[in-house]
Amino acid sequence: MSPSTEARRSCSAMDLPPSEPVAIVGMSALYPRARGVEAFWDLVTTTRLRCACTDPPAGGDPAGRPAFPYGLLDIEVDVARFKIPPAQSSSMTRMQKLMLEASRQALDDAGLTGRPVRGERFDVIVGVCAGLDRQYRNAWRIEALRLAHDLRRAGEDSGDPDLARTAQAAAAELLELLEPRLDGSPHDRVGEMASTIPARIASVFKLRGRTMALEAADGTSMAALSHAVGSLRRGDSDTVLVVAGQLRESDLLAAALNAKGLTSACAHPFTGPDGGFTLAEGLSAVILKRLPDAVAEGDRIYAVIRGCAVGQDPRPGTFRYSVSAEHRREVAELAYQDADVPADTVGMVECFGSGFHSETEAELTALSGVFTGSLTTTVLGSIRDRLGHTFANAGLASLVKTALALHHGTLPPTWSPAGTPPAPGSGFRFLAGAQRWDRAGAPRRAAVSGASLTGILGHLVLEEHEPVPALPARRPPVRVREGEPVAVIGWGAHFAGATGPAAVWDVFRSGRDRIAPLPDRILDRELYFDPSALSLTHTYTDHGSPILVPDAPPRGLPITPRRWTAMDAAQRVALTVAAQLFTGGGPRPAALHGPGLIAIGSALSLGRERALNSAAELDLAAEAIPALDALAHLDGEDRRWLAARTRRRFGAPEDPDAPGALDGWLASGTAALIAGEFRLAAVPVAVEAACASSLAALDLAVGALRSGTARYAIAGGVELACNVRDLVLCSSLGLLSHSRITPFDAAADGFSPGDGCALFLLKRHSDALEDGDHILGVIRGVGGTNDAHSLIAPDRGGQARAMRQAFGDAGFSPDTVDYLEAHGTGTRVGDRVELSAVTDVYGGGERRRPLQVGSAKSFFGHTFAAAGAAGLLRVLLALQAGTFPPNANLRTISPELDLEKIPAFIDRRPAPWPAEPNRPRRAALSSFGTGGINYHVLIEEHSDGES
Repeated sequence: MSPSTEARRSCSAMDLPPSEPVAIVGMSALYPRARGVEAFWDLVTTTRLRCACTDPPAGGDPAGRPAFPYGLLDIEVDVARFKIPPAQSSSMTRMQKLMLEASRQALDDAGLTGRPVRGERFDVIVGVCAGLDRQYRNAWRIEALRLAHDLRRAGEDSGDPDLARTAQAAAAELLELLEPRLDGSPHDRVGEMASTIPARIASVFKLRGRTMALEAADGTSMAALSHAVGSLRRGDSDTVLVVAGQLRESDLLAAALNAKGLTSACAHPFTGPDGGFTLAEGLSAVILKRLPDAVAEGDRIYAVIRGCAVGQDPRPGTFRYSVSAEHRREVAELAYQDADVPADTVGMVECFGSGFHSETEAELTALSGVFTGSLTTTVLGSIRDRLGHTFANAGLASLVKTALALHHGTLPPTWSPAGTPPAPGSGFRFLAGAQRWDRAGAPRRAAVSGASLTGILGHLVLEEHEPVPALPARRPPVRVREGEPVAVIGWGAHFAGATGPAAVWDVFRSGRDRIAPLPDRILDRELYFDPSALSLTHTYTDHGSPILVPDAPPRGLPITPRRWTAMDAAQRVALTVAAQLFTGGGPRPAALHGPGLIAIGSALSLGRERALNSAAELDLAAEAIPALDALAHLDGEDRRWLAARTRRRFGAPEDPDAPGALDGWLASGTAALIAGEFRLAAVPVAVEAACASSLAALDLAVGALRSGTARYAIAGGVELACNVRDLVLCSSLGLLSHSRITPFDAAADGFSPGDGCALFLLKRHSDALEDGDHILGVIRGVGGTNDAHSLIAPDRGGQARAMRQAFGDAGFSPDTVDYLEAHGTGTRVGDRVELSAVTDVYGGGERRRPLQVGSAKSFFGHTFAAAGAAGLLRVLLALQAGTFPPNANLRTISPELDLEKIPAFIDRRPAPWPAEPNRPRRAALSSFGTGGINYHVLIEEHSDGES
């Protein structure tokens, strides 16, 4: 039996209640040929367009981005209208500005900008893929400094004092030449992050629900929509804004896709002889509500999402599109089961696949198997014939097109060379021109179907909205499997000096941190370290908690040395940690049946991607060295020697055009590698929510398990924060400690960066019991909010709301929690605000003993996206050992922390964790991210006697 067949049977056996329809109440569209929803519909229905050839013309942008009308460079967003301080606006990415505008247009389209918005349960989900302009600029600023330094050193290598002085002058001239590309601001580290985009949207429009950024290659939109629909149906949110976009910030993504043989100019979406696509720019936003709520509130409804299903075709090796008709058919059947409508009533199918013959054939075969009735009336289309492939935005562009077709009751045309049919005998048809869409006795229905390069398959079922009288009042949200506990049945970890959970617990018990002076392989002190500086090019600290990246893949995985070294270091660490999930007493991969999810908290731009992009900049800069005025008096041989010596010192850039290059720098590639190499039918997603990324990923996984869209999940986080770039960027904002992080101490002066990864294997508690799994702990409640206030300063109220939300989910009171694993940033303001929020929620109850408080950061530093995972690991280890873990480096507790009001206690030594006679041991975990992102999770021990 195939994994997908088992997935289908597992879902069918869950006997879920009917799914709540979701209404699309607002939309926006920003594309090279369409700047608005009306213009987008005109583009969709025109017959004058022959082809969406979006290659940049001569005279395009120097960074390789296409020029208007092929790109979006001409759009100027007035950020002042959004009241963004000038100090921050200069650090905003172009994507952030455009998504802010797309969100404004969608909110305005939904009629939400002219009336009070209930922001408490209004989520914002952003989908992007590949690095953003500010990320590339920040990385290049660091590398350009090194290039100039290596030019000076090359002159010193010659042994000629005159040449050394000449090289020093040339280095200064080179930096002056590069200066236009080296601008920066102390806010760059915040401004560059993908997760700052939803946080900024939330802050501007006062939306206080969950905020996160997702990436799943060209399945990004589908993954974001799936999560949004699930959140609404569970009642976790009342309204969700989904924004997805793709820009060509550099040539890197296009070159990587071309190296895989995926790109082609003007190929037809279905019938091109060679297939392929042209990478294009574009953004869309949609606003979603439960249908009864939208009707009750009198919203204009474009269309209704009736069914939604995503799946995964797991295959080891390099990333490629699925050509399995069986997998595609099974995902589509799940969508129609979810919608509870016959597939034969669908009159239009909108596809956003690659366009290759093998994929098209698999898609049409799958659809033919699902649509068992007459296909002569089913119209096939793809917005790629108008836009090109907008990658991360592809699914959302298709959704907007389909919703507009239903709203207007019109079937749009598809460009078809010489009237070529989609496939001989398929029965589907193209339309040469727009056509009235007859109802034929049933509501008009349509589908959106697509696939991603990482193996994701998705299918949406949409239906026109037939107006009915408004309900007298809003219905309460429908919750599916409300508050169902989730069991942790496997774990893996790698932190400084500790590989595996047992080794991590040994570090905690020792009371000694793993923070030390960084090795020279990480930090060139001569070039980047200045303890007295607060600048854009130097770090004032040289301490951190680094790890050694594994030099070989886990045993049993057929990964060649060349492929292993081509992976980003974070991918190698995560894959090694994932192997621990299946070797520490947990189930084997083959025992994980049914659909799954792999959600990894991570930066959405990995270090390898930034390095490859900087390499392209380096080529241009290095070519300029022989022409520097400071070298004009040298003969040609000396100039060439100096340039060559500089390049050797700098190091040869890696090949960005290798066929597997994309696999090694794609953020969601981490999860996709785990799915493929362990052959798990689990949808791979990268999740960024700043320092709360791990818990945002956990929230995604818990939601999928409770909804029944996943039977198991892997969640956690990975980040290698000990690198020059992060040291410099965080120093420029004054975030780092000068020596070592000391949470809750009177001397706290910032955090120390740390590398790390922790992953967890999850199931619904009932399934884990039924399957006889060893249960390490039970997740009882999750709360997530956004402050909608400041991107930098923590907010007491926002943190407290996340805590209360978690307790509402769990169904028990704060005074029954014994231990709090705090975020613990090690800053006086951060620690004070966090403990004040804890006092608001945990204080004033009937607590039997003081709440124990601690933070893993005191041992391993701040591991950024992996911080929440480190905290969850510490909680589970403490529950297993029945021991409160100590805190390192705590000398004098800050007098600003009013612990008596809770009451709470921060211990320096391990202490027994007494068992309670009438309840299990319970713990809480907080993780807060830049941008006002707050998560709170409640965990309790599992009793072997539970059934």
